[in-house]
Amino acid sequence: MPQHLALRLASPLIAFGGETIDNLGVIQQFPALSMLAGLLANALGWDRSETAAHQRLQDRLRMGCRLEAPGSRLTDFQTAQLGANDRGWTTRGEPEERRGGVASYNSPHLRYRDYHADLSALVLLRLEPAEESPTLAELAQALDRPRRPLFIGRKPCLPTGRLVAGWVEADDLAGALQQWPVAPGTDSAQPLRVQWPDGEGRLPKDRRSDVCDERNWRSGVHGGWRAVREAELHLKEVQA
Repeated sequence: MPQHLALRLASPLIAFGGETIDNLGVIQQFPALSMLAGLLANALGWDRSETAAHQRLQDRLRMGCRLEAPGSRLTDFQTAQLGANDRGWTTRGEPEERRGGVASYNSPHLRYRDYHADLSALVLLRLEPAEESPTLAELAQALDRPRRPLFIGRKPCLPTGRLVAGWVEADDLAGALQQWPVAPGTDSAQPLRVQWPDGEGRLPKDRRSDVCDERNWRSGVHGGWRAVREAELHLKEVQA
């Protein structure tokens, strides 16, 4: 029976980013496959120039998600007047310089960024093929001892605790999402929203949809569509 790695994504602010439009940084309900690939690659200490390694990891990832505390949404209005000699902080330890001509420094940068506030999500991962490196065990070790600081979607979104929650064996991701025990304090009156790849099992009253959440790591842009299923789980349908 396949083994799945369970992660707990929790933070005062989380950004499950969607398609950015102009200066609007929107979010979506569930984490993107590319976000998880980037999080794992960051823990492994990979450089962004290692595009083939990033692409292979994303291609191997099978991911399901269960929202245990959906939280609320807020919009942060950001403005910054930066000079030609200003530098930005990066997790790789090297300052990031601004690009563009002289006119790019004349006006402040104005941005709107959406965030999930007080969200907690259970993410279950599997790799295919399982024996290829990095393995799930290697990813779990890297998340516990990351090579660089980790964040959930955007740099301000630092995890509040250990990301690795444990392991579960299940035939598919839909079954794994049902098997994992509910976190203490979960509101029993509210169903749990879940999402998993199409072809990874079925749940009552689930529905199929397409999401654009895969990154082409060679070109640096998102494209294409991935089929997923979404449903609501009631606590009686989850392993006690």
